[in-house]
Amino acid sequence: MNKKNALNFACFPILFLMGALIVNADDTTKKQILKLFPQADINGDGVLSDAEEKAVCQQALKKYPSADKDGDGVLSESEKRALLRRAAKRAKPRPATTGANAEKIAPSFANVKYGEHERQVFDIWLADSSKPTPLAIYIHGGGFSSGSKDKLNSDQLSQLLESGISVAAINYRYRTIAPLPAAYHDARRALQFMRSNAGDWNIDKSKVATFGGSAGAQICMWLAFTDDMGNPDSSDPIERESTRLTCVATVGGQTGNSPEFWQKTIGSLMGESKAGGSILVPANGEQDGEKLRIEMWGATTLEEANETASRYEAINTVSADDPPIFMSYGSSPTSKPPSDRTKLRGWLIHHVNLGFALKEKTDVLKLEAHLKYPGSKTKYSSQVEFFVDKLTK
Repeated sequence: MNKKNALNFACFPILFLMGALIVNADDTTKKQILKLFPQADINGDGVLSDAEEKAVCQQALKKYPSADKDGDGVLSESEKRALLRRAAKRAKPRPATTGANAEKIAPSFANVKYGEHERQVFDIWLADSSKPTPLAIYIHGGGFSSGSKDKLNSDQLSQLLESGISVAAINYRYRTIAPLPAAYHDARRALQFMRSNAGDWNIDKSKVATFGGSAGAQICMWLAFTDDMGNPDSSDPIERESTRLTCVATVGGQTGNSPEFWQKTIGSLMGESKAGGSILVPANGEQDGEKLRIEMWGATTLEEANETASRYEAINTVSADDPPIFMSYGSSPTSKPPSDRTKLRGWLIHHVNLGFALKEKTDVLKLEAHLKYPGSKTKYSSQVEFFVDKLTK
């Protein structure tokens, strides 16, 4: 092995190395390193020399300077073992992933409670880094009445972690448990809770993003386009944390939700407005759209429901000082509607016209916004590429 390749085993992931090397009383650190990472044997003689071990430790020290407890610039045996133990708790095996249903990496911390209700929990995956990492928070969809944090795409998770971005996925209360806007404020609380624990989790509080689809996209955009909800005077330290984001990414997001907005954006796609209107009622047996809207928003009248809902619409809340957004949709302006009525409803409420409506407004505001759909040309090919550019550079 040449010297260049030897030094590149900064390329062999130090944290994974340390996580795998659980100190065995019957084996030496050198033997364990050699057994698991034969490339550490620079001269290929089958033995890890002092110089070769020193090279490993120097690489580890550069990446994890806090491991040098006494500050002497050298990892002592006890410091090596402490680093091994610490990394073993944080490092997780990363299985190969080949699709949305591939085996998912186990979270660093699972079902962390940010509230009292059983659905007020999140999972978090911490990226390997000696420096504080950005954080991308996934918010699931499901019409505010279904879905879970487990819907986080395995490939996205792996790619974000490999890019040095930590990832979290939250649950929130369904509207059947607590009427809207409870789900929105659950997400706000989760965001502030994570920021309040940034020091423990090696998170950079200044680089936080959200991403999600459908109902989750609505929540993501509300967080991105609402003025800072942190209260520096609160007696609750979590409430003092900022809610501002660095960027936001959405899939099939409803950028507005008023009857007038639906008619303007997809009315021409629905044919007769009466038939289309019934399509927009969630398929849960409830056919009275007005009654459903009142119940969803915990209101007593339709006017009250509409007034409350308007404060959570991206089209109403976005302003020039908001973070950049990457929107993606599965339909194009020229795509044909499906003949199946159930699929037609999904096609309508996730149509790219909803993205165009917001893009028109962001263009007027001169706010950076990217709209991706089949056949479009965009700067970024994916949410991951967008996040890597906005969060790591």
